[in-house]
Amino acid sequence: MSKQTVAEQFVDVLARAGVRRLYGVVGDSLNPVVDAVRRSRALEWVHVRHEETAAFAAGAEAQLTGRLAACAGSCGPGNLHLINGLYDAHRSMAPVLALASHIPSSEIGTTYFQETHPDRIFQECSHYSELVSNAAQMPRVLQTAIQHAVGQGGVSVISLPGDIAAQQAPQRTEEHALVTRRPAIRPGDTEIDELARLVDRAQRVTLFCGSGTAGAHDEVMDFARKVKSPVGHALRGKEWIQYDNPYDVGMSGLLGYGAAYEAMHECDLLILLGTDFPYNAFLPDDVTIVQVDVRPEHLGRRSKLDLAVWGDAGETLRCLTPKVREKKDRAFLDRMLKKHSDALEGVVKAYTRKVDKHVPIHPEYVASVLDEVAADDAVFTVDTGMCNVWAARYLTPNGRRRVIGSFSHGSMANALPQAIGAQFLDLKRQVVSMSGDGGFSMLMGDFLTLVQYDLPVKVVLFNNSSLGMVELEMMVEGLPAYGTTNHNPDFAAIARASGAYGVRVEKPKDLRGALKDAFRHKGPALVDVVTDPHALSIPPKITGEQIGGFALSMGRTVLDGGVGKMVQLARSNLRNVPRP
Repeated sequence: MSKQTVAEQFVDVLARAGVRRLYGVVGDSLNPVVDAVRRSRALEWVHVRHEETAAFAAGAEAQLTGRLAACAGSCGPGNLHLINGLYDAHRSMAPVLALASHIPSSEIGTTYFQETHPDRIFQECSHYSELVSNAAQMPRVLQTAIQHAVGQGGVSVISLPGDIAAQQAPQRTEEHALVTRRPAIRPGDTEIDELARLVDRAQRVTLFCGSGTAGAHDEVMDFARKVKSPVGHALRGKEWIQYDNPYDVGMSGLLGYGAAYEAMHECDLLILLGTDFPYNAFLPDDVTIVQVDVRPEHLGRRSKLDLAVWGDAGETLRCLTPKVREKKDRAFLDRMLKKHSDALEGVVKAYTRKVDKHVPIHPEYVASVLDEVAADDAVFTVDTGMCNVWAARYLTPNGRRRVIGSFSHGSMANALPQAIGAQFLDLKRQVVSMSGDGGFSMLMGDFLTLVQYDLPVKVVLFNNSSLGMVELEMMVEGLPAYGTTNHNPDFAAIARASGAYGVRVEKPKDLRGALKDAFRHKGPALVDVVTDPHALSIPPKITGEQIGGFALSMGRTVLDGGVGKMVQLARSNLRNVPRP
């Protein structure tokens, strides 16, 4: 066996675990590892402009593939920049291995230049965070870190001093078999039988689905058909459960629409399926609640449960559906479908008249045209804030499209970095960053990463010159908007100056053509759309009590934007409701 450095050994173990890229910014303590990557045929070093981008990019790659991805930061300030993206990856259950390179091992504890303690700093946003203090320790610690990230779904961090990375690795080292995929988890027979009894006893069952229903679309539809259940979803469940769904009643939560809230409160059995929905104010407290989740620590932490079921959504339904009796009464389902259709018909009217002539452009119109023009298998990355609203209401899922955002962590500036990770996976697949002007400008430097690697990401910039969601929050609480205005440049001109395609759109009639031209362009492109900062207003039905609390006053269709093609789906589903 030829001799290796610890850095070379580190790179080899990552390659055996299926990692193909290491996102990061080079620096002195990282040099041994970066040089090992340079000489590796298995790994590529992706040089970004900010380490936060590196972590977001790795997290997006891991979310799209379900496989381990990796990022790195140099000692002290370098690896500290990773933390926000790692929090996002961890809360999204994305398996990410982060390398936090460290100061010389002999100087740890002496307040050395750039000294931090990354093994402590990253503990809260990881399943495993450990310092390598000896060359012989590295392979086992790294392998353990990989197993934690993959097995538990989330982040592991290795702190590696640069001097140890440069040392010769011990010649005889054990190579463990690495786990790179999570297993399916089947609930116990006792829980399945009890859940079947609850379903059979209930007259009105509602399913509320989250991202844990990924890969279980058919199982959810089969169960809903058998028990005549409305199916609502959280934001992260939208892409997995809304398409081809004749039982769809929309989304609950801060951005909710349709009849999901009513279906959850008017049932007598609510099944929370693969969701860690954080807003307990939207959950009922007077119905029987069952939660099914692959992570037992999620069970019961949002609401009081009558039954907790530890298992995959798909596995649980495959076991459960044959055991329950088919229900004949569709009254509850049909009533919820009618409420859902009526709710969508009501909100869609706000933006159906003269939207193609309104200046500044309605952001709803931008999102609607984008949904029509984008590819059927596009990957959308979505900035936090108002872009979340437009994605939730206008992007039409079909089982092939993917929608990635900071939906659990809620960070600004996530869309562009996540688009980088998504595009590296497949240079031929369309990747669209739905960016707000606030989020885009926060990490705008990494637009240069698109140019440097000729990544064909299309940035659609919703430019309302404000922090729109924050402004709306202030208004709902009865506060004057303050500190929310952005003085923006011509972002399209900046894109062109950077060597990318850039176009600015100020009139609705120019929008569709601009998007099509950008999507046809083979390299990176930015479409800077000047949108109406006053597109959302507070409906007159809000009471004084509701103004005092953001959650409930915002959640039940308070945002009076349209809902795109979802109203067509609701109309279609309503046709299946028997007429008296």
